[in-house]
Amino acid sequence: MPSNFTLRAVNTVHRALLRLSFGRLGTEYFGMPALELITIGRKSGRPRSVMLTAPIVDGDEYLIVASRAGDPTNPAWYHNLRDNPAVEVSFRNGPRKPMTAHVLSAEERAPLWPKIVADYPVYGDYQERTTREIPLVRLTPR
Repeated sequence: MPSNFTLRAVNTVHRALLRLSFGRLGTEYFGMPALELITIGRKSGRPRSVMLTAPIVDGDEYLIVASRAGDPTNPAWYHNLRDNPAVEVSFRNGPRKPMTAHVLSAEERAPLWPKIVADYPVYGDYQERTTREIPLVRLTPR
């Protein structure tokens, strides 16, 4: 599994690419649209930012995957938004918009997961690496 250092380094490089290219590069990652998710740290109370992909975009709603590359634990951003679903999102390096995060139930997740894995098989690989069910999160405008 990737280390915290590796995940942070990838995020740092992704942000730098966006900044240095003035948003022309880095708006997609692995063929998926990229977004910046800003949560409030559940322990610190401070804003926390992470670059993620959105395998499903439906108008102004986005679906994100809490895979952490198949790690046995959920990512920190997932715990933050679970405790405080008021988030901000910058989609494809656009302006930050207030959104609400909703962790999908097993019933809500069931029809979406096969589509995500069919379109982006890497998520199926991640699911095989872990015993936890990888959560899906819907982001909707506030």
